[in-house]
Amino acid sequence: MRIRSLLVCTTIFAAALFTASPYFSQAPAQGQGRGQGRGQGKAEAKADNTDPRTARFGVWDNSTNPNNVMTYELYDKNGSKLTVSNPTNPASDWSYVTLFDGVFRPVTGQQGAETAVEIINSKSIRIYNKRDGVVNQVVINTLSEDNNTISNEYIRMDKDGKITGVTHVTYNRRKK
Repeated sequence: MRIRSLLVCTTIFAAALFTASPYFSQAPAQGQGRGQGRGQGKAEAKADNTDPRTARFGVWDNSTNPNNVMTYELYDKNGSKLTVSNPTNPASDWSYVTLFDGVFRPVTGQQGAETAVEIINSKSIRIYNKRDGVVNQVVINTLSEDNNTISNEYIRMDKDGKITGVTHVTYNRRKK
């Protein structure tokens, strides 16, 4: 009986590990294989050539808060710099840079803060925010199909990693 229970637990644990990979954490972007939809054959699937390192370049306005503006720009050769600004209070602006390698780097304008970013797929990135050495927030940043809307899911956690809240914010690309 103990061996059977051990085998069942091991199987469940192995399945959990397999499905916990980044591939399963976010649906693939359109045209990336898995889940192409009813009636869509491979010949009909449209390839998504979105470069997750550059697709966000530009200015993005928070859909509900005009005092929250994101600006993405080139950093180094393959990186990005994000600046979050408040037009009514420029002194509160903050920024960070990333090479999309999951390495934590300091946040300018927020003492004790660090951020790491990694690519999930062509439309989505995962952002880890640390305060005083502890990850306190994970953000899933997903581009719309037309690359003109960003949907951010903010997952807040306590020092033990327990989720304490989730919020959603939409940003719209500013027209040039």
